[in-house]
Amino acid sequence: MKILIIGGHGTIGKKVSSHFSKEHDVLIAGRNTGDLTIDIANSKSIENTLKNIDNLDAIVCIAGEAKWDLFKNLTEEDFYIGIKSKLMGQVNLVRIAQNFLKPNGSITLSTGILADDPVLKTTSAAMVNGAIHSFVKAVSLELPNNLRVNAVSLGVVEDAYEKYKDYFPGHNPIPTNKVINAYVRSVLGKDNGNIIRFYD
Repeated sequence: MKILIIGGHGTIGKKVSSHFSKEHDVLIAGRNTGDLTIDIANSKSIENTLKNIDNLDAIVCIAGEAKWDLFKNLTEEDFYIGIKSKLMGQVNLVRIAQNFLKPNGSITLSTGILADDPVLKTTSAAMVNGAIHSFVKAVSLELPNNLRVNAVSLGVVEDAYEKYKDYFPGHNPIPTNKVINAYVRSVLGKDNGNIIRFYD
């Protein structure tokens, strides 16, 4: 399979890319580094990247940002960071990718535990993650050519636990094998319209 991994040089992306690269043709894309450059917050960037890839079987997106701060500090513009990047970036990725993927291909989006179990300073991120979950369930009913779309929703991963543990007291870090398996299930399995959750 030819798989495009957006955010393939990030904390999670590196592990997922390394795994898929063992048996598949993997292209890594990012805003500044990778085999290709792509900014998911820019529809033209998405289209320009995808139209130059032939015979693409799957897209995995492990990218997008949102503002973390106390609700009382968040401005309207702060909310738009997550809306434009992580939410509409992934929505537009699906909207555009449906025209470039091979039949029976798949798109895997990324969210996280905050949609179901938010913590302090995550109002914006939790809102965006929840919206993506609803989007995935709905859009899966309408994609052409037997295309599949799922979202992988993870808890705090082992490699980032030290950085974020103060935000998530009592949470169990997610082992690398579970992280990888969530993406493998979405790409190689038959799930469609599902939120693939690994929180423990």
